[in-house]
Amino acid sequence: MSASSTTVFVSGATGFIAQQTIVQLLQKGYNVVGSVRSTEKGETLAKNLNNSKFHYAIVKGLSEIGAFDEALKAHPEVTIFLHTASPVTFAAEDNERDILIPAIDGTKNVLASIKKYGPQIKKVVLTSSIFGSADFGDLANPDFEGGEDTWNDPTYEVAKQNGATAYSASKAFAEKAAWKFLETEKPNFTLAVINPVFVFGPQAFESSVKSLNETAKLTAQVLDLKPDSAIPDLAGLFVDVRDVAKAHILAFELPEAAGKRFVIQNGRFDFQQVLDSFRKQFPELKDQVPVGKPGSSDFSAFKPLHDNNARTIFKIDYISLDKVIKDSISQILAYKAKN
Repeated sequence: MSASSTTVFVSGATGFIAQQTIVQLLQKGYNVVGSVRSTEKGETLAKNLNNSKFHYAIVKGLSEIGAFDEALKAHPEVTIFLHTASPVTFAAEDNERDILIPAIDGTKNVLASIKKYGPQIKKVVLTSSIFGSADFGDLANPDFEGGEDTWNDPTYEVAKQNGATAYSASKAFAEKAAWKFLETEKPNFTLAVINPVFVFGPQAFESSVKSLNETAKLTAQVLDLKPDSAIPDLAGLFVDVRDVAKAHILAFELPEAAGKRFVIQNGRFDFQQVLDSFRKQFPELKDQVPVGKPGSSDFSAFKPLHDNNARTIFKIDYISLDKVIKDSISQILAYKAKN
């Protein structure tokens, strides 16, 4: 596959993972079409990327049947499709309307559009989540054994109860819908699914710092703490967004990735570890945050998940938590200094 003659469509192009993926695609020489919700968002992204190989298409919503039809008709050169678009929020006015339906119907609709108007598209990569494989309780259970070979299996009624449950369930429902579509509709394309854990790391562009996504906010909150603040009760498994972007590209570049799920993870973390890393790397700010109990991180829960596909096929040399913290916080501080 020649990158220079290959065009990749990235849905939800202004998203945290999507922007880093587009940056890497362009660096490798691919042509990219990204879907955005408005001309304003498209122009801003194009200006930030500053690359003639990038073009945008306007897709105003995910839930409408045929939402991607016109974009695909307009770009018959697309042969790879990365579906990264999905709501990322734990707080919504209506969990079903704002989280579940856009994720599930968005996935169904885009695959239907590809089958109908993109017969030349041979490979589709879906951005899912570790919540496709496990729920919050499973992940915190030190006895849980799961990953690429397990499923989060909530009922729809339970999924509607609160934002966090709706978000995690939406990932499972949407991924299952994608695999079912492949089985029943038998389209021309293969499917690979990326299931990352908590995704941290810097934004693709410094200007994006003003609207951090939900997971990026988790590490950024260290800058909001005071010396006497309580240490946030936050722990889990992490991965850098740049590694998740790399995984999306490998998922279509490597033939053996077709038909597989990939858990993308580096290791465990808790907020004490975030604090320890921050104080070590930003000594001039160390007195502005709580000390806690340095080196006391408890990793009895959040056992690493089964990721045999990712380890044997992708073989990513994952970015460390120290680099995640250094690059993320440095970017935020640089942005604040200018604004």
